This record gives sequence, C-alpha cells and structure tokens, in this order.
Amino acid sequence: MEEELSPFVLPAEQVRPLNHAGLHWAKGVSSTTTPTEEMNGAGNLMDFLDEPFPDVGTYEDFHTIDWLREKSRDTDRHRKITSKSKESIWELIKSLLDAWSGWVVMLLIGLLSGTLAGVIDLAVDWMTDLKEGVCLSAFWYSHEQCCWTSNETTFDDRDKCPQWQKWAELMTGHTEGAGVYLLNYFLYILWALLFSFLAVSLVRVFAPYACGSGIPEIKTILSGFIIRGYLGKWTLLIKTVTLVLAVSSGLSLGKEGPLVHVACCCGNLFCSLFSKYSKNEGKRREVLSAAAAAGVSVAFGAPIGGVLFSLEEVSYYFPLKTLWRSFFAALVAAFTLRSINPFGNSRLVLFYVEYHTPWYMAELVPFILLGVFGGLWGTLFIRANIAWCRRRKTTQLGKYPVLEVIAVTGITAILAFPNPYTRRSTSELISELFNDCGALESSQLCDYINNPNMSRPVDDIPDRPAGPGVYRALWQLALALIFKIVITIFTFGMKIPSGLFIPSMAVGAIAGRIVGITVEQMAYHHHDWIIFRNWCRPGADCVTPGLYAMVGAAACLGGVTRMTVSLVVIMFELTGGLEYIVPLMAAAVTSKWVADAFGKEGIYESHIQLNGYPYLDVRDEFTHRTLATDVMRPRRSDPPLAVLTQDATTVEDVETLIKDTDYNGFPVVVSRESERLIGFVQRRDLTLAIKNARQKQDGVVSSSVVYFTEDAPQLPASNPQPLKLRRILNLSPFTVTDHTPMETVVDIFRKLGLRQCLVTRSGRLLGIITKKDVLRHMAQMMNQDPESIMFN
Repeated sequence: MEEELSPFVLPAEQVRPLNHAGLHWAKGVSSTTTPTEEMNGAGNLMDFLDEPFPDVGTYEDFHTIDWLREKSRDTDRHRKITSKSKESIWELIKSLLDAWSGWVVMLLIGLLSGTLAGVIDLAVDWMTDLKEGVCLSAFWYSHEQCCWTSNETTFDDRDKCPQWQKWAELMTGHTEGAGVYLLNYFLYILWALLFSFLAVSLVRVFAPYACGSGIPEIKTILSGFIIRGYLGKWTLLIKTVTLVLAVSSGLSLGKEGPLVHVACCCGNLFCSLFSKYSKNEGKRREVLSAAAAAGVSVAFGAPIGGVLFSLEEVSYYFPLKTLWRSFFAALVAAFTLRSINPFGNSRLVLFYVEYHTPWYMAELVPFILLGVFGGLWGTLFIRANIAWCRRRKTTQLGKYPVLEVIAVTGITAILAFPNPYTRRSTSELISELFNDCGALESSQLCDYINNPNMSRPVDDIPDRPAGPGVYRALWQLALALIFKIVITIFTFGMKIPSGLFIPSMAVGAIAGRIVGITVEQMAYHHHDWIIFRNWCRPGADCVTPGLYAMVGAAACLGGVTRMTVSLVVIMFELTGGLEYIVPLMAAAVTSKWVADAFGKEGIYESHIQLNGYPYLDVRDEFTHRTLATDVMRPRRSDPPLAVLTQDATTVEDVETLIKDTDYNGFPVVVSRESERLIGFVQRRDLTLAIKNARQKQDGVVSSSVVYFTEDAPQLPASNPQPLKLRRILNLSPFTVTDHTPMETVVDIFRKLGLRQCLVTRSGRLLGIITKKDVLRHMAQMMNQDPESIMFN
C-alpha cells in the first residue's frame, strides 16, 4: 500500500477552490447541511475543512493525479456557474467569459509559441553562420541575408559577396591556402565549443529540466504525472536560449522536439492566469495537449500534422473539445510564424519543394526498401542510445555532464568540418537533399552532364548521366551517413536541449538521396531492362532523387518514433508534396512493421522506461492470465494492511501510524474484526487535519478519538473531545474483487486514470493495488526489472 495512494474525493457540492498556487480546495458549508448535522451532538465540534487553508488536496511532486476527482470537480464547477448565470446579467457575463477562456488560452499559446519559434529560427540561422564568418555591413545578418542585401551578388555566385567574409579572410586578408583553411577549421571548432559550453552551463545552473527533448516527460505529464518546475517560467526561458546555442553548435540534434516542450511551457504559463485551469490538473492537461500540437505546428510548419501528432503520439486524454482547440492553437501558431517569415521564402517551412515528375508503381520497391532501412535504423538507434544513456546513469560519466557535452561537441566539430554536407546545419542539408535538380541549381548533387541538343523546358529536364560532382557528392554523403548514424547515438540524451526529428530525417534523407541517384543512373544507363522499359524511356525525366530523400527521411523518423498517420501528414505539409502520400505511407508502414518486429517501444517510450516514470501506455497489451489477488498487497509474507477504524482510533494512533509508515493513504474500515470497507483517506490530509484541529479546535489532545462517521461515538463524559474527519474521507473508492482478471484491472487503470483501487471480497477489505503495482507486475511479466519503476 505504499507510495501511490489516492487523494480524497469530497461530494461535489462540498468542493470549493481556494487559490491559484495549486489544487488547493476545501469544503464550503453545503446548502443542505443543517446545524444539527454540523454539530452531530458533540458540543462545538469542528468538521475539518470548515475553514479553508493552503495545501489541502494538492498533489505532491512525482505523484499521479486522480483523473476521476478532477473530472468530478470540473463538472461541479460548471454546474455551479450554469446555475448562477440565471441569477443576474453579471453572472451570465462571467459564465460567458469562463466558456471563452479556453479559446483565449489557445490564442495566447499560439501567439507566444509562434513568436518564440520564429525568434529561435532566426537566431539559429545567424549563429550557425557565425561559426564560419561575419557580415561586415550588418553583423546580425546571416550569410544568406548578407548576400541578399548586396548589390554585387551575381546569380552564379549567390553564396559569395564582398560583405560576407570568413574569419580567416578577415584576419589575414587571404581567401585561399592551407593556413586559411586551418584557421577557419580552428575557429569553427572554437565557436562550436563556446556555444555548447554556454548551453550546458545555463542548463546545469539555472534549469536542469531544460535538457533533452522533453517529449518523454511531456507524455508522462499528460498521462497525469506531476513534475513540478518542468513547465515553469525558468525552464521556458533557459530552454529557449540554450536551444539556440545547442543547435548552433553544430551538434547532431534538432530544435523540433524541444519546441514541443517550449510550447507546453507557454501553455502552463497561461494556465496560471485562469483559475479554471490552474486549479484543476485534468483541465490543465487538456491545454497542454493543445500546446503540444502548437509546438509541432511551429517546429515543422505543419498545423494539421501537429494536431495529429498530439493525438497519436503525446496525449493520454484527448476529448473532442481538445481536438478543436488544438486545431485553433496550431492555426494561430502557424499564422504567427508565417507572419515572422524566418526562412525568407514566404512559406512556413524550409524544406518546401516542387517536383515535376510523377512517381511510378515500380518505384514502390525502393521506397519499401527505404522503409526497411528506416525500421532497422530506428531499432539500432533506440537500443544503442538507451544502452549509452543507461551507462551514463550508472557510471562516473553521469557526474560530468559539462565534460561530456564538450567532448562530443569537439569530436563532432573536428569530424564535421572537412565534409561540406556535415559542416552546414542539418536543416540546410535536408533542404538540399530534398531539392530537385533544375537548370538553376548550383549544388554538386546536380552536376550532371548536359546534352547540348536538349531543347526541353526547364521543368522537364530528362535524366542525364552523372558528372564527377555527383560521384564526389555520393562519397561525401556516404561518409556523412556513417557520421550521423554514430554521433547521434551519443548526442541524444545529453544535458542540453536535443531534438531527434531532424537528425533522424537527415539520416533517412542521405540514404534516400543515395538510393535515388543510384536508381536514376540505372534507369538512364539500362532503360531497356524490363523493370524500366514500361515507364522510363530514353530522354524522359522518370526518377526524382529528391523524392527518395523525402521518403527515406519519413522512414527513419518513423522507425525511431513509431509514428504513422501524423508522420505522413507532417511530411507532406513539410514539403508540399501532396501527390506523394502513397510512397510516404508505404515507407512509414514498412518502417513501423520492421521496427516493431524488434521491439514495440519507440525512442520516447524507451526513455520513459529508462527514467522509471509511471507511464501506463494505452498501446501496451496485457494478455497474461493473472488475477487481482496475485498483484495486490499485502502479500502473504507481508505484515497486515495498515488501516484506520471508523470510530475507534485516537489522534495518537493516527500520528504513530503516519510516523511509522510511508504509505500515502489508508483504507477506513468499520472495525479490525469485520474489515468491512467504509472509505479511503489520504495521509497528507490526515496530517493537515490534525495539525489544523490542534490549532483551532479546543480540547483536541492525543487521546481524542478520531471518527469518520456522521454521528459521534458514544464516549464516557470524562473523555476528551473527539475529532470528526468525515469530510476528508473518500466514501467511494474504486474497488475490484480478488478474482478480477488483471487484464481488466489494467484496462480500468488506463481508461479511468486511477491511482489505486482496493481489493475486496463480499465487502471485506483484502488489499490494495496501486498504479505502481500494476506497472511493476507488467514489467515482471515481460521479464524486465520491476524495481525500475521509481516514482509514485
């Protein structure tokens, strides 16, 4: 009966909010309560919670909320507002304001998260270029912006302009030579180390919760877990600043996952402005689900994908009302980002592409092979990353997070600089890999040998033989692929903000582009093969390597996260490639099938398990033939269940029980002989009740009898005044019988969000099952360590 026991549930008409600092609530005098009932024939007995005071009914850190109680409290609040709205115009206006408060919160979340995402994008763009050089005309311009504003930029050399100078050129006046290259190399590493050191130092000193992706913790919080400070103001500020620094350092990480955390921090911030959300943890989680959708919306410029991502991947409880509000929040966030226009292309995303060639049925074979690669990569990454993170947690390595970040950054910068595909930011790399090769492209990926007799329009360039630039690019991409696969394993999970979407997409995009170029050249040189004969005639444009990069990116991202529907929608919103949904779906489904063959958990679920969070995944299946009696406590070798009796326990007995045990709550029975269940009381509320009664109620001493009945027990006149605590008693705790199958119990815990249930037989109390017991039992059935579940 330890650690996971329930908060109390008062009858609905007796619940009244207190203040916005947490879920502090207390009993107001019911309109149906008579003076006789209040007194219960016991002089001037005080029923606990007649006068409100702080901390009653709040949840402690690293504990689970009671979804049923939160739902009941919100229903009561709504009923009260509806009845009052008929009394006066002012009350009607207040009820309308309450109804609209949800939309106002969504509007504010969308505006703030969109603005922060735009600022982050602009800052990352500038600071990434700062590692290589500076704009002399305006130092706050990135390389691209600097050359946009230059009148001396030519189309062929649009990446070169006199206003933009590399550091070595600025210091030495030379643009070529080994010395110039080495100086630029050294300064690139120096800037990278500086950015990562600042990031890890700020996180370590000011906001430890600002590290990592944030999505595993967001999933856990949305399932009903309390992690105080994880969505606080300091976390929001430090995560925003350090996210810019971490991405700019050139590490193999992205900003997309952390932007979900940033948006949820915005949601939590605005929840505190409205008592409807600040005093109800269940309602707060509806807002956070919508905020997660806004986070993905601004991360990828994909508002519909953001809503589906929140529904499929993050949220635990997602009613229809939350779906509409998520849609609105994602829309506002996307509109705000579009207004800022951080990419300068009048579009929401950096990866927007336009392909001029349809895909052919025969291409489904390489698309599915890319799906297989994505599933294998996802499995490899999850297992290797979890093994490394576990090693970090259990060895001396975990004690030196700053040193680890500096070491990984140094290795990344040293290996990344010589290769042009790893030197640039990962987003720019993906953008280039997605692009189709038109007549105006200057990338070496588009260094094809042109036919001088070609007289086709620009948007219908036929397949051509690859030039030396393409073959050189293939070798560089192959090295970049190996580098990204290895370095991402060690980067994700360090004590800095680190997203996984972009690195995973980069791995897939590189593999996809290599496959795409290979298929393209095979089709050109062997167009008479039976596989190409029907759809790839000489002089036709029949293979689009950029499409293969897009499909590969979707496959690898799906293999790591196990997303399906939301992944496909995000990808076609991200690129504008609406007609390529079928290849994306084929790759995503194949990737998930292959990855699931090696293990059902995605990277976020694996990190939840690694951290020991009490997350009961709705997608897990429990098929073992066990009963509630096999899981409940106390076990046969354990001491009897710690219980309270309804009218035969003294204050001293209660205080001793609280002191000698660490249980979070106690069942209340008629007597120790009958063990017939009356209700359940929370440890924290017992402590507060007795403390308050000693301060405010005369005559309460250690020998005072505590009773939970409506009428006071018959006591000798010489006895001290008894203490009535019926109001903190949950009279309707959830119960199951000892022969209830655990399959049913697990389903009940999932669908009702229970913290615990009591086990009875014919009304007699036998034991208790907590959420932690359920998780331990499931882990044991899957041959995992049951003690890995660390929190309540």
